[in-house]
Amino acid sequence: MDDGANGVLACRKTGNYAVIDLAEGLADDASAVQSALDLSALCESIAWDEQVRVVVLSFGGTMNKGLEAIPNQADRAETFSIVEPVAHLKQPVIAAIRGDAIGIGLELALACDLRIGAANARFGLPQILEGRMPSNGGTQRLPRLIGRSKAMQMILTGELINAEEACRLGLLNRIVPSEPPLHAAIGMAHAMAENSPLSLSYAKEALYKGMDLTLDQGIRMELDLYLHLFSTADRTEGITAYKEKRKPKFEGV
Repeated sequence: MDDGANGVLACRKTGNYAVIDLAEGLADDASAVQSALDLSALCESIAWDEQVRVVVLSFGGTMNKGLEAIPNQADRAETFSIVEPVAHLKQPVIAAIRGDAIGIGLELALACDLRIGAANARFGLPQILEGRMPSNGGTQRLPRLIGRSKAMQMILTGELINAEEACRLGLLNRIVPSEPPLHAAIGMAHAMAENSPLSLSYAKEALYKGMDLTLDQGIRMELDLYLHLFSTADRTEGITAYKEKRKPKFEGV
């Protein structure tokens, strides 16, 4: 993966983590579609980059509505989305939210695995107030994260909640009152990227897939993934480093 920028997306790689910056200013639907296509290509590149263990996604929460799911006029069954490419990344994704996360901004945040926001930020899915509804997974991801009752209230009333309430509900993992969310997200990514990328991706897979299984099925799946790690060099390195009382050097193999 090469570092680069195209005016809407900027990406840089530092060590074992990548930082994607998504600009919120888009002029029209055409630029929104292009942004979705560019982000999809970038995420595919990152997914195959063995050096990238964690991804930080920095974006402004109140984003252009043109970024919401855009139907392809030639094929109404196809849509262009900035959310799904992020949701499908195998690496853990940390959202660094600049300001409010409202509408498509919150749906993008929900597609990430961890979320860091500012103390004065607001969060909500107010599409219902404009005769619309969430179209990028908001009705599906929000109840899985905070529970159906509160998600139902937020979506059907369009209400906004503050950062403190969002953190209490589990919508935010961390509030940063005195520094940009990106700084805190990079610090978290740096610490996470020191771990085995295989362990990170397997743990993420177990967490998400287990939600759609019974407890017994989930435990069996977790054990299968755990046993897969037995044959890896990273597991051997972890045990050796522990015995030698040193920091492990994981290679992702």
